[in-house]
Amino acid sequence: MHKKFTFNNAEGHQLAGRLELPDHPTRQVALFAHCFTCGKDILAATRISRGLAAKGLAVLRFDFTGLGNSQGDFSNTDFSSNVQDLISASSALEQEGYEVKLLIGHSLGGAAVLACAHQLPGVQAVVTIGAPAEPKHVEHLFTGRLEAIEEGEAEVKLGGRTFHIRKQFIEDIRGQSQLQKVGSLGKALLVFHAPLDNTVGIENAAAIYQAAKHPKSFVSLDSADHLLSNPADSAYVAEVISSWVSRYLPSPEQAPSGLGHGEVRVSSGGGKFTQQVQTEKHHFLADEPAELGGNDRGPNPYELLLSALGACTAMTLQMYASRKKWPLREVAVTLKHSRVHAEDCRRCETESGKLELIERELSIQGDLSDEQLKRLLEIADKCPVHRTLLGDKEIHTQLQ
Repeated sequence: MHKKFTFNNAEGHQLAGRLELPDHPTRQVALFAHCFTCGKDILAATRISRGLAAKGLAVLRFDFTGLGNSQGDFSNTDFSSNVQDLISASSALEQEGYEVKLLIGHSLGGAAVLACAHQLPGVQAVVTIGAPAEPKHVEHLFTGRLEAIEEGEAEVKLGGRTFHIRKQFIEDIRGQSQLQKVGSLGKALLVFHAPLDNTVGIENAAAIYQAAKHPKSFVSLDSADHLLSNPADSAYVAEVISSWVSRYLPSPEQAPSGLGHGEVRVSSGGGKFTQQVQTEKHHFLADEPAELGGNDRGPNPYELLLSALGACTAMTLQMYASRKKWPLREVAVTLKHSRVHAEDCRRCETESGKLELIERELSIQGDLSDEQLKRLLEIADKCPVHRTLLGDKEIHTQLQ
């Protein structure tokens, strides 16, 4: 779920943002800074933000001044104004009752979040993705036009678009001393970088990591490109961030689901096939594997079905052994689903077509007799989910 989020920067220009929201209400929010001359809707920012929302963290991504749907003249901006835009965004979120706890920056946006982190005391953690160690790194994008810019301003083509870059921008990035700020960050830092990044070299990640004090972490993005064009790379970044940041952010209070005991709600969100699965007290994801077009963020429907049968089988055996006071120590259930031709099944009643087959293998640990093991094998077929799957069933479907 997402909604538009607009706010005014220090110059009074209205900046356009998009707030990605999880299913559960939360006051904790991450602030995402996009790459140089990009925008809030670049695929990497969109995918990572939605992936984090699927994990329960709200994320605001917005267009810096003069870009995308935001007001202002880009040629009048510089690195310092980007930093100020982030601070303005944080203030606007706080006015709406949110608490900015995490900063995420991609490319030059990564340098910007490092620069403003010390001005946002509520922030607990910072993430950079393909970030330069110093803002002046972007000078290489102006090759052949740098002298003209130093004389006043010049047009520069970046990503197929033309931008006016003024002398003030060059002077501003040259005047920054980023690594000193990294050394006094005082917040948890996670650095993502791709070894094959041809836009911002991996040596920048090394410089940032070495300058930072613990707690700090580095994650290699292997074969990813600078813009994380492969959806799997963005999904991976979101997955790692959500796990990593849980060590540094307070656990949000779970809002009541509105579901009763035994009820389940499944809703789409966070990916092409990704589903939010919610029960009265629990929340997790279901998905399809990447080879079927999914993001592989959770078990697929048949894996969930087998999980239900396996969990019920193990619980039933443990309860039965406990009631009998048998020395059962551990139960492991391995299951596999397949479709077989009916003639291959000796016990099936149908004589044509295909049969749904679930193979279940039990591993039982404990000082048990052969008779006890035989009885537990019989009890496995009596677990409630087993009986549900084999019994007469009706499914009634209606529109809400």
